[in-house]
Amino acid sequence: MTPDTRMTTAPPASATQRARPDLPARARRRSSALARTLHLIGPDVRPQAGLIAGGTTALLLEVVFRILEPWPMKIVVDSVITSMGSPTGVAAASVRTLLACGAALVGIVVMRATCNYLATVCFALTGSRTAIALRARAFAHVQSLSQQFHARNRSADTVQRLVADVSRMQEVAITAGLPLAANVLTLLVMLVVMVVLDPLLASVVVVAVVVFLSTSSGTSRRITAASRRTRTGEAQLANTAQEALGAIKVVQAYGLEPLLQERFTGANHRSLKEGVTSLRLAARLERGTDVIVGLATAAVMVGGGVRVLQGDMTPGELVLFTTYLRTTMKPLRDMAKYTGRVARASASGERVADLMATDPEIVSPPQAARPHKTWGNLRFVQVRAAYEGVEVLHGVDLSVGPGEHVALIGPSGSGKSTLASLVVRAMDPTSGVVTLDGRGLQTLDLAWLRSQVSVLHQEAVLFAGTIRDNIRLGREGASDAEVEAAARAANAHDFIASLPQGYDTAVGERGGTLSGGQRQRVAIARALLRDTPVVVLDEATTGLDPASAGVVLDAVEHLVAGRTTLTVTHDAEVALRASRVVWVQDGRVLLDGPPQVLLGTSEVFRAWVRAGGSEVGLRLTEVGS
Repeated sequence: MTPDTRMTTAPPASATQRARPDLPARARRRSSALARTLHLIGPDVRPQAGLIAGGTTALLLEVVFRILEPWPMKIVVDSVITSMGSPTGVAAASVRTLLACGAALVGIVVMRATCNYLATVCFALTGSRTAIALRARAFAHVQSLSQQFHARNRSADTVQRLVADVSRMQEVAITAGLPLAANVLTLLVMLVVMVVLDPLLASVVVVAVVVFLSTSSGTSRRITAASRRTRTGEAQLANTAQEALGAIKVVQAYGLEPLLQERFTGANHRSLKEGVTSLRLAARLERGTDVIVGLATAAVMVGGGVRVLQGDMTPGELVLFTTYLRTTMKPLRDMAKYTGRVARASASGERVADLMATDPEIVSPPQAARPHKTWGNLRFVQVRAAYEGVEVLHGVDLSVGPGEHVALIGPSGSGKSTLASLVVRAMDPTSGVVTLDGRGLQTLDLAWLRSQVSVLHQEAVLFAGTIRDNIRLGREGASDAEVEAAARAANAHDFIASLPQGYDTAVGERGGTLSGGQRQRVAIARALLRDTPVVVLDEATTGLDPASAGVVLDAVEHLVAGRTTLTVTHDAEVALRASRVVWVQDGRVLLDGPPQVLLGTSEVFRAWVRAGGSEVGLRLTEVGS
């Protein structure tokens, strides 16, 4: 596609932006996926410090109650054995003692469950709020990226990163990350307690933990790598589905269903294969941990029994130690489970981090100007612009006075749409300057600049919602009467009123339930309601039948009246309605003047008008020819 065929032309991307998000630079790979993910979510987690502190406190208290929980049973066992004539250092059992121990156990369990509940709620709220904040930040960032970025990257993949990958990232720091940290703390505390109780038996647990850590680290890296490939495969799957459904008319007209079904099935199988690999590795880690836990439990059971027989510990102490062992092994099992989850979520976090690492090229300057009044005086001074490293404008000089309507004509690929794109800073010139009322566009606040320009593209895109909602996008807060007035001025009121629900009729995706001419008139109504001093029209009547084009042109007359207007067109009628015509060819201005004057001085322009504006191979070789 040539640079002139669409208004999404943009300059060459920076090295950062040029890289596809799923192929990050080697420098980024040096940081682990988990480290990059934690760094990414840091700004969104910090505001939740209160919840995190509350959840962590609850978890610490739960650890305390876990430590206390076996003691009533230990006291009961030793007191009962003392009552049977075997001294254990504990007073003989009594009903009062047994009831007290039972009540203590119930109280401890209730407190532990309450703490666990509070921690779960705190972490769930933290995770949800963090994900919402990150997703909003990522969406705002994606919207700030240049149109060239969006032209290069598949939108379905970007949506996957914003929605599914961000959701998975909750597991990194919240759903799995914080409980994993709590389990590590529980494991350390329990190990200390067990060492105090019996250093020899505790050494068995230490060995089990060391074996687990040595086996889990390598597996975690492999799970992350497999999950990264899984997410990439799922993104390709989404891209294939979106491409097929977005072009369903062409797919069905050309009978392409089998071909696209084959592509979708292939992407589906690749995603399934990598997903199974990731789950298999995670399952292997978890079951391997079960074996380690089983061996450690058997060793403690045998060794503890021998030590009781030798009189080195009481039966109650063995029960206490065995309970602690079970409590210690649970965090170990959970660590195996959470390690796999964190590894998979880290792969998603890495994809979002790659997206967020893409720097926007078009931004407001630090000291951006926001003038109080706009007259609409546009100037292009020695403007050069490039697309993918190829220069498409070569030192263009052009002035458009306030309220003037200039039609940009010429062969496709000559730079007309590039000129129009410069007005809203869809791209910036590589040299030269574009000014509005004497101020360089790059000195103006970007949002303010774009609020001064209404753009009407060749394809009028409507959004999900009612016709009234789509028109009101031109100016939020506009009244129903103002919406209707704009629709009347755009010659859209009659067809809107004939619809079943009138202005409250819902339009399909991208306005697909309306004809091309109807969509264009709704878009013109939206632009009229916006009421900006500058208007840019990019092939607004292309593809419309003569009747629809005529109605749209009449609506355009209302839109451009009194406004500075640049119209990119191949339509002779559109050009003849302009106050000035500029012929752009090979990135240079070769003809410039009122259409009636050019009709009398340029044979090529006359031939172009006679041909109805179609190119028919005409190219201007010299000014005034």
